[in-house]
Amino acid sequence: MGEIGTFSRGRRFTKADYVDVGGVGCIHYGEIYTHFRTSASEVMSHVRPEMRSVLRFAKPGDVVVTDVGETVEDVGKAVAWIGNEDIAIHDHCYAFRHSMNPKFVSYCMQTSAFIAEKAKYVARTKVNTLLIDGFSKIRIPVPALEEQERIVAILDKFDALVNDLSSGLPAEIAARRQQYAHYRDRLLSFKEAA
Repeated sequence: MGEIGTFSRGRRFTKADYVDVGGVGCIHYGEIYTHFRTSASEVMSHVRPEMRSVLRFAKPGDVVVTDVGETVEDVGKAVAWIGNEDIAIHDHCYAFRHSMNPKFVSYCMQTSAFIAEKAKYVARTKVNTLLIDGFSKIRIPVPALEEQERIVAILDKFDALVNDLSSGLPAEIAARRQQYAHYRDRLLSFKEAA
């Protein structure tokens, strides 16, 4: 990865720095575990605007990678930033800047082969920490950009099928539960004997 891009670490901010409106869009490393999946185009948090000069930013197309986690699998979790503006990143994150399709890179970082390789570069202490020098040596495939886009389109469709609440499997499961409840209620409703 170090041959196809660069890693730059974020800067520290705390919950006390958050504002509701008018702030600088940011990604906190904890949100990568709890809120984001493969990619994000909108942030859910903002920090005080006067902090802008001391923050470090991910640019559109960067992949934001966590450097700590409760488990080895959590460390190095990534989200492709596909929004339109630069966003601040926490100091427990790295922005991976490259010239590939950002969602392709993020999908690659979810593979079992990548996770197994990544495990070699995690310091297992009280809080598992990513060793970025080793992490940057992990190899990922680099097909032509058109092929990356084709793969991303297929994986996006599959992701929607599995996770989208308005369509795909969750919607189908909800529809079947509703159908089951309807027939259960009809089968179990008896007219009172006169």
